[in-house]
Formats: sequence, structure tokens, C-alpha cells
Amino acid sequence: QVQLVESGGGSVQAGGSLRLSCAISGSIDTPYFVGWFRQAPGKEREGVASVGQVGSTVYKKYVEGRFTISQDKVNKFLYLQMNTLTPEDTAIYYCAAGQGQWKAFEPGRYKYWGQGTQVTVSS
Repeated sequence: QVQLVESGGGSVQAGGSLRLSCAISGSIDTPYFVGWFRQAPGKEREGVASVGQVGSTVYKKYVEGRFTISQDKVNKFLYLQMNTLTPEDTAIYYCAAGQGQWKAFEPGRYKYWGQGTQVTVSS
């Protein structure tokens, strides 16, 4: 059984930084792609960043230049370094993993999801 567990969320002031981690356990078929999504109160889940099967990375424009996604394939960890945070980044952040055709920001392409970690940014 594949499980994803996020950690590293918290409360920070605008301009601050957080680093999210996602531990992937269980037997997940390779190759797989991974990504971070977020959901703010009253809004739909939206993509943040993703890593494809061969290591390509892609970001949504609203985080590009501020967030960095990285992956430790050996130990099956996924990270999201978030800098220059703004109140608009406040959301529950989810990590996800999937196989097959990589469509980075389509939630339906991801088979496995974590429970989420709360990020709150105050002004």
C-alpha cells in the first residue's frame, strides 16, 4: 500500500519561508511523477509544482521564482521550498504521485495523495 505523508507546514509572516516534505512509503511502481497541489478555503484544488518521471520540473506562474520542488528518488522524498511567502499562499498543501502520462497539473492523473499540511501566511 502506497502512502504519502506531508510535513513542514506551519504559520509564518509574509516574506518568510517554509520547506515542505513528503515521505512516500510502500511499493510504488516506477517510473512515477510527483507533484504539489494546494487548496485554499472556498477554492478549488490547484497545482503548484511537479516533477516528471525523468526529472523535468514545472511550476505554476503564481509560484515560479519563489518555490522550488525537488525529489530524493533513492529515499522517496519530495520537497517544496517556499520563499517570499504571501497571504495568498495560505492553503492546505498536498503531495501526490502517479504513473503513466505526465500531465503535471491535472489532479485526476495522480493516483496517490497525502492528507495535506496546513500553511498559513499572515500579513
